[in-house]
Amino acid sequence: MADQHLNFGLDMKIHHQPMGFSYGEEVIGPVPEIRKLDQIRASLRDPSCNGPEDVYAIVMDVARLQDREELKKRMLLFGVVTYASGRLGDEPIRSQGHIHRISSHSGWSPPELYEIWQGKAIIYMQEYVADDPGRCFAVCAGPGEKVLVPPGWAHATISASPDEPLTFGAWCDREYGFEYDAVRAYKGLAWYPLLQDEHIAWQHNRSYMPGRLQVTSPRQYTEFGITEEPLYQQFIDDPARFQFISKPGIVGQKWVGFHP
Repeated sequence: MADQHLNFGLDMKIHHQPMGFSYGEEVIGPVPEIRKLDQIRASLRDPSCNGPEDVYAIVMDVARLQDREELKKRMLLFGVVTYASGRLGDEPIRSQGHIHRISSHSGWSPPELYEIWQGKAIIYMQEYVADDPGRCFAVCAGPGEKVLVPPGWAHATISASPDEPLTFGAWCDREYGFEYDAVRAYKGLAWYPLLQDEHIAWQHNRSYMPGRLQVTSPRQYTEFGITEEPLYQQFIDDPARFQFISKPGIVGQKWVGFHP
């Protein structure tokens, strides 16, 4: 059953029972990959917790047919993810956390630009996966809001709406790759989100040095030329706008001291 048709620049429908996607005549995308609970246990606060068996569905490289060649030329792709409703023990539905593999064509661990489509999200990010994780941010976002994760930062996407599914789109490097081993070695990221009376509280992961978490709201990334229009529509209007995703070095100075 198609639960919702969303107008975020792409003609596609989101399904929740079972989780997945369907595409309009002018849009192409892959069969969704389903992330199972057993696949993400190593990054959870309680690896033995109960929760939905199918945690989220992900499709990478969704596009209008007429944009395919331009996206390949620019080494860009657009991904869409939808989460199950519910919880993972004391934690909300969430991804396991990863770092982006360094792309051979750019020499950078690429950034990622999110847009929330339905539900409420927290994009959690930290500078390093090391004893000292550096600066840690939790950016709380709702439908239509954008969040930019800078190059090389570890991050995870968390549902802040346990009673409704979370769906979001994101611009990524076409040569994307997810590195999980470092995060798993630290038993997750530096802060665990916990559900308390439908609110999110944060518990420090003792595998890391004590530090500070900054909880914040999305901002407008005017220095990158990003507007309030849907992210995919912004690409249609200006295909060069998101070149900094696949070639982060062209805006290298903008990443210095970056604040999400």
